[in-house]
Amino acid sequence: MADISIIGAGSWGTALALLLYKNGHSVTVWSIMEAEIAMLQKEHEHKEKLPGVKLPEDMVFTTDLKMAVEGKDVLVLAVPSPYTRATSKSMAPFVREGQVIVNVAKGIEEKTLFTLSEIIEDEIPQAEVAVLSGPSHAEEVGRGIPTTIVVGARKKNTAEYLQNIFMNEVFRVYISPDVLGIELGAALKNVVALAAGIADGLGYGDNTKAALITRGIAEIARLGTAMGGKWETFCGLTGIGDLIVTCASMHSRNRRAGILIGQGHTMEEAMAEVKMVVEGVYSAKAAMGLAEKYNVQLPIIEQVNEVLFHGKSAAEAVGSLMLRDKKIENPLLPWEA
Repeated sequence: MADISIIGAGSWGTALALLLYKNGHSVTVWSIMEAEIAMLQKEHEHKEKLPGVKLPEDMVFTTDLKMAVEGKDVLVLAVPSPYTRATSKSMAPFVREGQVIVNVAKGIEEKTLFTLSEIIEDEIPQAEVAVLSGPSHAEEVGRGIPTTIVVGARKKNTAEYLQNIFMNEVFRVYISPDVLGIELGAALKNVVALAAGIADGLGYGDNTKAALITRGIAEIARLGTAMGGKWETFCGLTGIGDLIVTCASMHSRNRRAGILIGQGHTMEEAMAEVKMVVEGVYSAKAAMGLAEKYNVQLPIIEQVNEVLFHGKSAAEAVGSLMLRDKKIENPLLPWEA
């Protein structure tokens, strides 16, 4: 049995807390928000973000970060990506040398273009940082619906340790050394999911959705491999797998926000309506910064940025994508002479 703290009591953190508790581990859940912890202590249910998922009476809920961090075997960092750096900075004094931190959020920091694990390593250099990602809505994990994800770590023994901690009969865990590829797939698919939602909001159909998913993963893999990620990762659960589920499901906050934008709402209105952090909005600008840095074309992500930040209409953005210069789908495939 491991002694584990979940740092962040949103829907994903809450779902993983229940999963780990059911796996026989000792679980503490931390939030910076006193009202949220008071609700969890009283109701043993996150009424707002994960309604209907009951938490055990002996699960510990706290706002004391030192108590949540010190001496734990594993820290699961589950705060939204915009708060990863500030939370990591606050955690740093309490983290011992070699303590394992598993990041489960998804995003890229706009200012530095760091992935979230790079942010954690920057703020807590003494920690051993891993990631957990894949097609996994908190609403389904909390209900015990079969799910498959990937743990990424630089050391195989760390990945195997975490695989054993998280895996059970409804939560299958693969392992991978490609931490960078996993994180890029996780962050960039949220931007493409915004595009998929926008298309839904415009009333487009399955043809459009399939095109966005297919060409979206091509963009993600093109940038990801240029940065050093592995092609195989983008073909797997944390690439195409996560992209499919995020573009297709109404559990996806990015898709829901995109639908509202496609229907004519502003980005700010859409985010307010969804009532949760829409990670793709925060990753969109960073993705274009990476595209410029690595000289990679990202036409779908570029048009999402135009809609979000430069006042372009959703319909105009689709037109810009459809009327781009003619292309070969796979330039490396040979032609007959």
